[in-house]
Amino acid sequence: VQLQASGGGLVQSGGSLRLSCTASESGLTIASMRWYRQAPGEQRDFVASIISDGSTTYADSVKGRFTVSTDTKKTTVYLQMNSLEPGDTAIYYCNSDRLYLGSAWYRGDYWGQGTQVTVSS
Repeated sequence: VQLQASGGGLVQSGGSLRLSCTASESGLTIASMRWYRQAPGEQRDFVASIISDGSTTYADSVKGRFTVSTDTKKTTVYLQMNSLEPGDTAIYYCNSDRLYLGSAWYRGDYWGQGTQVTVSS
């Protein structure tokens, strides 16, 4: 299983971006997903998470600005980022430990390749 993250780019402070993450295998349903970010020279930090019942959690630094969601089939997870600040500049990674297709479960530590988000002041 491979995860594919997309949607990063360059945006001005106060702007918005929406990141997406989906599994490479068509139809895989995402049971849980986390977003992390890593700024240059920094450790990788938790940003947000969502699980199959729709429950979400957020890092304090993004609460009220970022929203994590899924599409109706739960094959794609989104991270809507509003009111972006220069401090949000980082490579954003998606990560899942549980996906399934029908009755077949895929459990592991699956990461997307990362997508660069740059916020200019």
